[in-house]
Amino acid sequence: MANIISDETIEYVGILAKLELSQSEKQAAQNDMSRMLAYIDKLNELDTTGVEPLSHIFPVSNVFREDVVTNGDEREQILKNAPQCKDGAFKVPKTVE
Repeated sequence: MANIISDETIEYVGILAKLELSQSEKQAAQNDMSRMLAYIDKLNELDTTGVEPLSHIFPVSNVFREDVVTNGDEREQILKNAPQCKDGAFKVPKTVE
């Protein structure tokens, strides 16, 4: 992988990030990006044959609980608190003409 980051790339990244970079900041960003790409190249040298890809460091498949209804249908009890109700629902004033 080529580790050369062009001035146009730095300009484009600055535009995307909505940053106004000085010339020294552009040079620093260019050096940082080049070092990041060099590190990625170094990681690509590792032998990963036989290593399974991971989505998580721990063997977790599903940590969510079952979605079980616990309160049931209490519509009548809930509608007792409504000032007005109609057809099993709250009746509210019209808000759109």
